[in-house]
Amino acid sequence: MIIGVPKEIKNNENRVGLTPAGVSSYKQAGHRILVETQAGAGSGFNDEDYAAAGAEILENASDVWREAEMICKVKEPLAQEYPYFRENQILFTYLHLAPEKELTEQLVAKKVVAIAYETIQTDDRALPLLMPMSEVAGRMSVQIGAQFLEKPHGGKGILLGGVPGVPPGKVVIVGGGIVGTNAAKMAIGLGADVTILDVNANRLRQLDDQFQGRLHTLMSNPYNLAEAVKHADLLIGAVLIPGARAPRLVTEGMVKSMTPGSVIVDVAIDQGGSIETVDRISTHSDPTYVKHGVVHYSVANMPGAVPRTSTIALSNVTLPYGLLLANKGYRAAITQNRALARGVNVINGSIVYEAVARSLQMTYTPLDDVLADMPL
Repeated sequence: MIIGVPKEIKNNENRVGLTPAGVSSYKQAGHRILVETQAGAGSGFNDEDYAAAGAEILENASDVWREAEMICKVKEPLAQEYPYFRENQILFTYLHLAPEKELTEQLVAKKVVAIAYETIQTDDRALPLLMPMSEVAGRMSVQIGAQFLEKPHGGKGILLGGVPGVPPGKVVIVGGGIVGTNAAKMAIGLGADVTILDVNANRLRQLDDQFQGRLHTLMSNPYNLAEAVKHADLLIGAVLIPGARAPRLVTEGMVKSMTPGSVIVDVAIDQGGSIETVDRISTHSDPTYVKHGVVHYSVANMPGAVPRTSTIALSNVTLPYGLLLANKGYRAAITQNRALARGVNVINGSIVYEAVARSLQMTYTPLDDVLADMPL
């Protein structure tokens, strides 16, 4: 198979879809790899690294997209990339389609085989390709929040860890999954007063055991959420429903109750956001805005700020699935691997991931039905 790796064009997105080590693995399996020039520069990989691993370096993104049978990316394509789409081309990347109707319509119209990293799910409900970026984003959310709590950045002037004789800052984390757990690790490490909310009582018990009582756990309901948010110096949105738009759990009224200079970091923004006042996607070059006196951070590609760490972590988990697609072809691969099949969002002009279709109010068709109607 011909594998294409274009340079990411999202604002300050310095990750890349494949490392030189990944190129070497594809090459050893007999595949051809096309890498756009400077695609890996932001992550510290130069063209010579890729060429030495067996890749062909192409000057233009259009050439990579035109020749490749499978595109390996990091982030969802932007509008200027839509014209490159073609029928039966595999697009293997983070897609987060629930809030992206125009992109979804383009993938449907062009009959792209769109496989989303974030919905590949094993039988035990783990999300192996989302996990490393959730770990990165969760850890980053606290260091970012700590920065914007500083007065020169618009915050109230709180040091999260406090000092002897001064209480620490209060960090409230909504969601006890991978993002929330990693945010809690960082916040506790800084010495903050940490509260985490979740709807799953068993998950709260696990967190209480894991952190040995060093954080407060609360059952997530409107009353508890409102009380916790009101006293938060740093509020982190860490809610995920795989493939679906994130539920808006924190209301505008709750945000209004926060003291001026508090900070919100909504990690769920790439799925539409879990906080009602997070009404726009910000960028690394313009990361925050103020609403009701509260600093809001809503960058959709947070791990792009630490691309070396993020690219290597992502490549570690995407490569086995990418090789499966390349070695067997997409039809055999998704038929034989149930986790990979759950990653298919669009195929042959149909949306086959129910949560995406429901979020966008578009037609859903089961994957098996689409495959049955496709020629072998």
